[in-house]
Amino acid sequence: MTDKVPLAALVTEQLELARGASSGRSAKTVYGGHERSLRQTLLALDAGRRLGEHDNPGEATLHVLRGRVRLSTGDASWDGSAGDLLIVPDARHDLEAIEPAVVLLTAVPGRPPRHDP
Repeated sequence: MTDKVPLAALVTEQLELARGASSGRSAKTVYGGHERSLRQTLLALDAGRRLGEHDNPGEATLHVLRGRVRLSTGDASWDGSAGDLLIVPDARHDLEAIEPAVVLLTAVPGRPPRHDP
């Protein structure tokens, strides 16, 4: 049997939680966790809030579901709006909400083996 996740309702819920939180952030894992390789987490950020610079522990993407965000590294940045898919760089990075935003972070922790040419 296939499970169904009501993303639209969760987006609204998480954004309301973020707006009410002193940190301006909220997160909820919608798939995966310790028992699975793939993990999908809804991250909500109120306008002007950020996650702060952190490492990318594996392969990851951000699907912007609502609002606008800026994903940045030390020397580059990418803006995303609802409907955009951003590839998380394999470097320290930061995520900032340009306006109230919710993203779906999809990640597979652990680094794939590197192949030298």
